[in-house]
Amino acid sequence: MMKKIIYYLKRPYHFIKTGLAQGLPAQIINQFPAKKIKIVMITGTDGKTTTSTLIYHILNQAGHKAGLISTVAAKIGDENIATGLHVTTPNPSQMYRFLKQMVKANCEYVVIEMTSHGVYQFRNWGLKPTIAGLTNITHEHLDYHLDYNTYLAAKALLLKKSPIVVLNEDDQSFYRMKQKFDLKQQKVISYGLTEMLPRNLKIAIKQKFSETYNHANARLAIKIVQELGVENKVIASAIKTFKEVPGRMEELKIKRPFRVFVDFAHTPNALDEALGSLRQLLNQRKKSGRLIALFGSAGHRDRSKRPMMGKMAVKHADIVVITADDPRTENIWTIIQEIKSDIGDNQRKIISIANRRQALKFVFNELVRPGDIVGLMGKGAEQSLAIGHREIPWSDKEEALKILQKA
Repeated sequence: MMKKIIYYLKRPYHFIKTGLAQGLPAQIINQFPAKKIKIVMITGTDGKTTTSTLIYHILNQAGHKAGLISTVAAKIGDENIATGLHVTTPNPSQMYRFLKQMVKANCEYVVIEMTSHGVYQFRNWGLKPTIAGLTNITHEHLDYHLDYNTYLAAKALLLKKSPIVVLNEDDQSFYRMKQKFDLKQQKVISYGLTEMLPRNLKIAIKQKFSETYNHANARLAIKIVQELGVENKVIASAIKTFKEVPGRMEELKIKRPFRVFVDFAHTPNALDEALGSLRQLLNQRKKSGRLIALFGSAGHRDRSKRPMMGKMAVKHADIVVITADDPRTENIWTIIQEIKSDIGDNQRKIISIANRRQALKFVFNELVRPGDIVGLMGKGAEQSLAIGHREIPWSDKEEALKILQKA
């Protein structure tokens, strides 16, 4: 009961602290740039960055100059601007500075990746979307939002602000979320994997994305840009030229008899989808090989997802290396034990190495064999590890490449 009281008190607290104290001055200082640009917002548990970046790419290819604010970076024209360590939704001061720059650069649209934390904490103060889309709502952030229903309600706070909302009809949240809207005031449309698409769009998706979850992300992006008036032939052409998002199922370019992928998967659903895709890729090859997964779980975050992540890992991988992933001040071995707590007879698949660098060295110097696929999960394109009270410079991609160069 006390947790619920504190949770609901946070909302008016952030209304004053983040909205009035930061958002309102930022609007005034930057001359209300949100009123001069069309805003596309993407929220959901998994797939936000890929979907947002694809929409940004399609709009630019269609001749609509667009900016992007995502987990990976802010983009204004061809310029990349780092948004900070472990930041998905910038604070209002940063947000409005980015928007002012985009308006100055004559951007017609901005695509913004928005988290439930960002919405609940009024980091989207003063921003009214032209259109908003939802990828999915799966198990995540329940340490903050208490339970699935309050997590869903936090997402709805954003979607209710948009005159057009696009929902995932394949997701467990679909019917509960749809009931939250006034269908007389808002246009609510849906997308799904079984929806019929023009042949050129189906071919473009299939050729660009091998993962089923990215087929869903692409369909959301397509539905949104269609609503914005982009023609199907332009969309198909843009999908074909879309470059992979850093740290999102990114394959490292190495001349070795095995393959290495870096991905941001840090939820049970994302880990299931990512490792499932790598297992499928492995099974398509005639040569024998194993799937090796390396991951951890963040400290002082949703603990209830840890056993679920362990189950997803052993479901798909032949060998699972559990290690550090932003432990902060929490004991790494406690986190590892909680990840391993519900894997039953699969303990033989598990190797526990608390130090992430040592874990990577063990994978590449001792474990990997020709024909194997290695999935480095959880960090993606992030550039730091949160250990103790410090942010230590870190990149899974760079660390892996260094080790492989010496091996």
